Amino acid sequence: MSERIALYPGSFDPVTRGHLDILERASLIFDRVVVAVLENPSKSMLFSAAERVELLRASIDGNAHVEVGTFEGLTVEYARRVGAIAIVRGLRVTSDFENEFQMTLMNRRLNPDIHTVFLMTSFSNVFISSSIIKEVFRLGGRIDDAVPPASAEALRRKFQRD
Repeated sequence: MSERIALYPGSFDPVTRGHLDILERASLIFDRVVVAVLENPSKSMLFSAAERVELLRASIDGNAHVEVGTFEGLTVEYARRVGAIAIVRGLRVTSDFENEFQMTLMNRRLNPDIHTVFLMTSFSNVFISSSIIKEVFRLGGRIDDAVPPASAEALRRKFQRD
């Protein structure tokens, strides 16, 4: 039986405990998960792609079944290049589903051999998103329970806070 590889793409700006929750469960389903940081120059990010890759690597704790990389362009094309049979997407609330459903249908149209697997985040992570984390931190709120230590430290450095 061949290795079942999944691609878990995203911006991960910064990586949150919600991202890690989805990744942990995806690695229970697939033999290998490639976490792919999207490099999108038209999107304004707080962290560079290289910084986001480092945050992910620091946060996955050496999981041998997880690889971290970057990509530009179509997700299904990158999935094909890494040999993925599936794209993993995390869902928090029903509004996530509408956008993800559209992307899934387009991806299926572009490459019907690559399937999308939706994983619901754990209840404790439903309210967590990278954008909310950045905003709460920027306004002085505590975020340590919502992000791994590497992300918390990176946010402190970016905003020059103790």
